[in-house]
Amino acid sequence: MNRAEKAALQLQAVAVLRMLKETRTYDELAELSGLPAGDLNRYVNGHVLPGVERAREVVDGVGRDALATELRARVEFDDEGYVDNSGIVFDQSFLDLVAPVAANALGFERPDVVLTAATDGITLGAAMAGYFDARVAYAKKSKETAVEDFIESRQRLASGIELTYYLPGRAISRGENVLIVDDLIRSGETQELLLDIAKQANADVTGVFALISVGDEGIDRARELTDAPVGALSTFDAE
Repeated sequence: MNRAEKAALQLQAVAVLRMLKETRTYDELAELSGLPAGDLNRYVNGHVLPGVERAREVVDGVGRDALATELRARVEFDDEGYVDNSGIVFDQSFLDLVAPVAANALGFERPDVVLTAATDGITLGAAMAGYFDARVAYAKKSKETAVEDFIESRQRLASGIELTYYLPGRAISRGENVLIVDDLIRSGETQELLLDIAKQANADVTGVFALISVGDEGIDRARELTDAPVGALSTFDAE
């Protein structure tokens, strides 16, 4: 880890601690993190930065648990099992905190491109791309009017509906590393289509990540299709 990466990790830890401090006293934050209240005060107020190892503990441990808890508090399900995650996908500052936590917890290799599906995955894709200093690309269910060359992936769902995603051919180049992300994974059908797009582009998949997993079906399906790390920030029981 070079000096810039160390500094970035330390600042990410401070950002996580500041988010947690918004709803906690320093004593409560100390109990949660296992760090002295006095040290936390200095970190949160910007007087000093945590050491690299302590910063890693905050981001990988406390950060993931805290963000997962925050996510669960913001997500709502209706009577038919549909998910309202607008409180998450419209909060770019929250997603910017998720990016380093997910990257460190799941051990994703640095991608050249973060690939997602329009539209709810775009804000997470932007956050992950910003963290990795990568490009973001998103597949759509319709073709761009002025684009001639597309990668097309099509699948007939269990319901009988045919789902097709299109990505401009120049969005991903042969041999590039691609991280696939989306806001939600339930059946894994969208992830399968995105994995197929990456395969058609002759790209290497470095991981699959979702904010929310509803049940394990989608995660298991993605793991059958790639050897790269697959995971979600928080898992909800399937109804």
